[in-house]
Parts: sequence; structure tokens; C-alpha cells
Amino acid sequence: MLIITYSACLHDQMGIPFSFGFLTTAAAYDFVAPTKEIQWLVSVFAGIIFSLIVYRFTAIFSSRLVAGYRKLTGAVKVEWNNRGFSTFHALFAAFTSLYLLILSDLFKDGSQEKLVVNRSSAFSNSVLSFSTGYFLTDLAFVIWNFPALGGLEYVLHHGLSLFSIIQSLLIGQAQIYILMVLFTESTTPFVNLRWYLDTAGLKSSKLYIWNGIALFFGWLVARIFLFIFLFTHMWTHFDEVKQVVPLGFYSLLAVPSVLAVMNLFWFWKIAKGMVKTISKAKHSK
Repeated sequence: MLIITYSACLHDQMGIPFSFGFLTTAAAYDFVAPTKEIQWLVSVFAGIIFSLIVYRFTAIFSSRLVAGYRKLTGAVKVEWNNRGFSTFHALFAAFTSLYLLILSDLFKDGSQEKLVVNRSSAFSNSVLSFSTGYFLTDLAFVIWNFPALGGLEYVLHHGLSLFSIIQSLLIGQAQIYILMVLFTESTTPFVNLRWYLDTAGLKSSKLYIWNGIALFFGWLVARIFLFIFLFTHMWTHFDEVKQVVPLGFYSLLAVPSVLAVMNLFWFWKIAKGMVKTISKAKHSK
């Protein structure tokens, strides 16, 4: 009784949220519920830490299991390891986004009274915060090693991604569209495998050819067709989209459009590369 009374006083006087957990006959335990901001910071920090851990593990495992890794230059090793945690985040982003968009009830019609653009959950907030940690880490690597890990287009891509995710977290809106864009990271493992095989001198291997074909169709689905669906969804739900705060509203119109143009440019390069690789394979037979 004393514990409950004291907690209630703290809540009234300081505005600290408390939740009462398991009550037993012997004692009462109450647990402090962290605020959303603390949960976001913890998830961002987790994204940074996991990225650095995977970076280090990639280096350790590659030095033991991949022939020729030790002979790579320092700059190439950095990119090799960087693509390790890039692949890790891509898998995380793809599966969690797919779950939230398709498998969960969060954005399904009729599942909530809230407008679809206003829906979010503790899990979706954690996913976006974790990805924020990854993008911050990767952007730091890109800038520190510029332009070895990517040119201005990578800085622009990561900058727009960070801006969109952080804004969505702060305003609590448009998460459905941020998650759609985040799902496009599902093509990253194919991009990274292509680079690994090229660096390892396996451009003529069947795996390189099949990965190129998978990258072409994966990009077509995840970064072309999905963006068409995103713009169509925004158009059919435009009355709801207009309810987003002004900065978020104009960002929804501008950022996906810029990313769509970048995706089309990269798709054109992927298609050219695939055709070139298949032609070389046919001539070598």
C-alpha cells in the first residue's frame, strides 16, 4: 500500500508514468515504464552497436573463412566489412517492414479508428529507431572514407532516409510510407553479394550471373513496382495524407519522388550490367 501510494504521488507531482506489475501476497512490485523518447534512444543506440558488432564479426569471420581476405588493401577491407553490417540491416529492415505492413494488423483497413497515416506502435517506433542507428553509422563510414564507400548519391540517399525516419518518429505520422521505403533495403544483400563476388574475382561464376538476375527482378519489384504502389496508395488516401503536418506532407511528396528517380537510374545501370554479363557468359561457351 505504501509503495502504491508513493508511486501515485510521484506520478501526480512529477508526471512520471508508472505501471504496476506482478502483485503477490508477499509484496507489490511496480515497474517504471520508459517514455517513448527513451525507447527511441535505446533503439538508436542498439542500431549503432549492432552495426559495429557485425562490422567486427565480418572482419573476424572473413579473415578465417574467405581466401584472399588478408591480401586485400585496408580500404577494401573497410568496404568489405561495411557491407557486412549493411546486409545485416537490410535483412532486419525487410523482415520487420514486411511483418508490420502485411502480417500485423497495424495498417489493415478497419483495424483501428485512427487514420492510416497516424498509426504507429512501440514496435514500429523501435524498428525505425534501430534503422536510424544503422543509417547514422553507415553515413559516418561513408563520410569518413569519402568517396571510397560511395559518392554524393549515397550521402543524399542516407541523408533523405534519416530525415524521413526521424521526422516520422517525432510527428508520429506517415509510418506506413516510411516502412514501405524501408522495405526496399531488401535488394541490398544482392548488391553486396555482387560486390563480394567481383572483389573475389568470381565475376565469371554462375553465382554471379544468377545473383545479377535476382538483383534485376528484386529491384524491379522492391524499388520500382513498390514505389508505384506507394504513390498509388498516397493518391487513393490523399484526404488522409493531407492530415499530415505541413513539413511531413511536403516531405511525402518530395522525398519518395527523389528516391524513385535514383532507383530508376540505378535500375538502368543494373539492367545494362546484367545484359553485359549474360552476353559475356554466352560468348565464353
